[in-house]
Amino acid sequence: MNAHDIEILDRATETLLTPEGFEAMKQELHHLTMVKRPEIADRIRDSQDHGEFSEDNSELDEVKFEQAIVENRIADLKAIFSTARVLDVKQIPTDRAGLGSFVRLRDEEFGDEFTVRIVTSVEADPEKDYISNESPMGAALIGHPVGAVVDVDAPQGRQKYAVLTIAREA
Repeated sequence: MNAHDIEILDRATETLLTPEGFEAMKQELHHLTMVKRPEIADRIRDSQDHGEFSEDNSELDEVKFEQAIVENRIADLKAIFSTARVLDVKQIPTDRAGLGSFVRLRDEEFGDEFTVRIVTSVEADPEKDYISNESPMGAALIGHPVGAVVDVDAPQGRQKYAVLTIAREA
């Protein structure tokens, strides 16, 4: 294995994050470790001190389940950060759709216009219209310039979207 092969492997294991996504995840990790984790530990300790938890106590099960969810998310975030590389805003393409780009689209069938941001799967958030580069729409948009009409194989069938604008900011 030569240096070029190692560089390719390193890039394949990177998790690319937008600056905003990196900050949001950093804040989430801080909140989970500094607020949620101590809250859960206090709830367990207080209940044990008062003898409220018995072996068949559903409250203890709920707290332990919540603790497991929090610990799993902390582990997930730490794993993401261990391979994270934050995109330089200047490197987000505007001549073609790419990772980090805000892409304004028009549905060719219905005429609706909307904007999506292409991100990696760890940042995807349908409520914010952040779509994964691995999703059908994200994968179809990558590399297309303004003016292109892109075919997307969606669950409801093939759809066409015109790329209206591409920007670094919403």
